[in-house]
Amino acid sequence: MGKGPGLYPDIGKKARDLLYRDYQSDHKFSLTTYAANGVAITSSGAKKGEFFLADVSTKLINKNITTDVKVDTNSKLFTTITIDEPAPGLKTIFSFVVPDQRSGKVELQYLHEYAGISTSIGLTASPLVNFSGVAGNNTVALGTDVCFDTASGNFTKYNAALSFSSSDLIASLILNDKADTITASYYHTVSPLTNTAVGAELSHGFSSNENSLTIGTQHSLDPLTTVKARVNNAGIASALLQHEWRPKSVFTISGEVDTRAIDKSAKVGLALALKP
Repeated sequence: MGKGPGLYPDIGKKARDLLYRDYQSDHKFSLTTYAANGVAITSSGAKKGEFFLADVSTKLINKNITTDVKVDTNSKLFTTITIDEPAPGLKTIFSFVVPDQRSGKVELQYLHEYAGISTSIGLTASPLVNFSGVAGNNTVALGTDVCFDTASGNFTKYNAALSFSSSDLIASLILNDKADTITASYYHTVSPLTNTAVGAELSHGFSSNENSLTIGTQHSLDPLTTVKARVNNAGIASALLQHEWRPKSVFTISGEVDTRAIDKSAKVGLALALKP
C-alpha cells in the first residue's frame, strides 16, 4: 500500500487480486506499440461467447499530465486526463465518454501520511457526488465511501471498511450495499522469495441470509512464471498459469470446473499481451 493508509479501494485489494485477478473464461489479445513521439498505442480484442469486442487506446505522457483515449466497437470515445501532483500529494482526474453527455466527471485524490481522500463530482446540472476517505497508517486504517445523488436528494451508496496490516498479513472488514453485505478478507505472505501467498474472502448478505466463501493461493515457479488456484463454496474450482516470456509480454491460461457437475465441460480462458 506504500506510505500511509492509501485510498479506500486499496482496502482488501491484495486479497481481491489474489482471488480474482487474471482469472477469465474469455479469449483476449492485446498489442502495444510506441510511436516516435512517445505515444503508446494499444489494440485489444476479446471473444466473449459468440461476440467479439475490440478497442484501440492511446496514452500520451507529457511531464506530469497523462492523456488516455480509447475507442471501442460501440463507437464510444473514452477520454481520461490525469494531472499528477499539481500540489504535493494531490492528483486531478478529468474523464468523459462521447456521446454520453452525462458522463463527465472531475475527481481529486489526496494522499497523506495519515490519510487518503478521494472526491468526485459529475459535470451535470444535478450531479452525483462521491466521497471516500481513509484515516490511519500502514498498520491500521478506517475508511468510508459515500455517494449522494443531488437530483433525488438521496444517498445511493454508503460503505465502510477497516483494515489491519503487518509485514506478512493483511486483514480487512468491509460493509457494502448500504450495510446489507459484510465481507471479511485475509491475505498472508507465506514466502516472499517465491511470491507464495494464501488468501480468503467470506461474505454474508443480511437480507438474503446467504454466505459465500472463496479461498486461493499463488506461487512463483520461477521469476517469470506464476501459478494460482482458488475454490469457492459453490464448488467452482479455478487455476491459472501466467508466464512473462519476454519483458512486459505475458501469456495467461486459466481454467474453471464445477466440481459438483464434473460431467460439464471445463471453461478455458486465454490471454496474450504483447509489448515489443
